[in-house]
Formats: sequence, structure tokens, C-alpha cells
Amino acid sequence: MSLSKSAFALASSILIAAMLPACQMQQEKPTSAQIETVSMKAAQQADAAAERKLMAWATQGLPVAQRELGLLYQARSTQRAQAVSLFEQAAQAGDTEAAFRLAELLRNGAAQIAPAPAAAAHWYGQAASAQHARAALMLGLLYKNGEGIERNEQQAAHWLGVASELGNPHAMFLLSYIYQEGRGVTVDQARARALLEQAAEHEYPPAIQELAMTVQIGDGLSPKDELRASHLLKEAAEHRHNNWNRF
Repeated sequence: MSLSKSAFALASSILIAAMLPACQMQQEKPTSAQIETVSMKAAQQADAAAERKLMAWATQGLPVAQRELGLLYQARSTQRAQAVSLFEQAAQAGDTEAAFRLAELLRNGAAQIAPAPAAAAHWYGQAASAQHARAALMLGLLYKNGEGIERNEQQAAHWLGVASELGNPHAMFLLSYIYQEGRGVTVDQARARALLEQAAEHEYPPAIQELAMTVQIGDGLSPKDELRASHLLKEAAEHRHNNWNRF
């Protein structure tokens, strides 16, 4: 082999060797499940290596890693400002859960984080528009109560309706009152009752108890049924110990 050919072969080998790490990094890009597994390890086992890996992925701009690192930092009072920044980066990249978590943190505030319900409404809106049930519920509540945004009964009914369609029983329960009272919607007693029944079917204790009281005395939609009322009250008592606020 001539000298020029040897030099070319050596140069090619060096180029290939230099390209391998970059190719391997692309091939080894973690899945969301892998990132969440590492995050769990970092949080539950205080695994420093897992946290460093999460930080590296977040630095690479992976939204799920940014969100998971934000969750880790949120639990630490000295790093909550960093959590806000990480949630915002992930949310801007389209991570729906990050948008919801950011909204929750801004609405409630925390050590070093002042409550900012108006900013929270924006991020709830982004997550709700992406079919996040709890974000839609919270956005509906903000509009209902005029918290951080102007009170708007039509918007409250709309977003509680979105959350209800996504299976959130708390939203179903609230929406049943909205249809019963005609707040932002046309009064519809049948619709109100159907929503109350749906919320009860989802084992939402306040809805079960409200339905029990309704059937105990009867109304224009159904006759008095003390036996069903008794069963419902017993069911409500059984579920009351659960943390139904998770809905």
C-alpha cells in the first residue's frame, strides 16, 4: 500500500471513530419510560448517579427529562426556582404534564415561589387544550371563581365540560350544579341528573351523597327510593376515607 493510501485509511479510521460517539448518543436516546424510571430511582433512592443522568438528559433538551428533573427539584425548597424554569422549558416544548405541574406550582405558590394565578391560567389552558383532564378542571374552576382571570360562567361550563368528557368525576359533579342552576348554560335538569349519576358511578363521594339525598326524597326525574338512598349512603361512607381530591 502506498504512503498516500495508508494516510487516507488512517484519516478515515479517525473520522469514523470520531463519529461513533455521536451516532451512539442518537441510538441511545432514552424513551419516556426509561427517563421516568431513572427519575423514580433518583427520587425514591436518592441515587446521585440517576440524578446526574437525568440532568444530562435535561441539558440535551429532552422535555420529559426536564419535567422529571423539575419534579425532583420541586420537592427541595432550595431548588424550586429551578423547578419552575425546567417545567417551563418542557411545557414550551409541548410536554402537557409539565404545563399542568407548572400551573399548579404557580397557582398555589411555595417557598420562594409567589402565587401567580394569572400565569397559572395560561399553563392550565395549554394543558387543557391538549386534553389534560385535571388541567381542564382547574381552568374551569379559575373561570368559575374569577381567580387570576376574569370570571366567566360560559368558559367555566366549557372547561368543566371538557374535563367531564375526559372522565373527571369532580368536574361532572360541579357541572351537574351548573346545568341545574343554568350558570353559563341553559337549565337542563335531565342533564344535571345524568352528570350527577356519572360522578357517582365514578365513586366520587360528594356525588354519591348528593344522589342519595336526591333519591331519598324523590324529584321530578325519579320517585322516592329509600332503599337505594340507603345503599348510596353506605357506599359514600365506604369511599369517604379515600383521598377523592385526587380527582
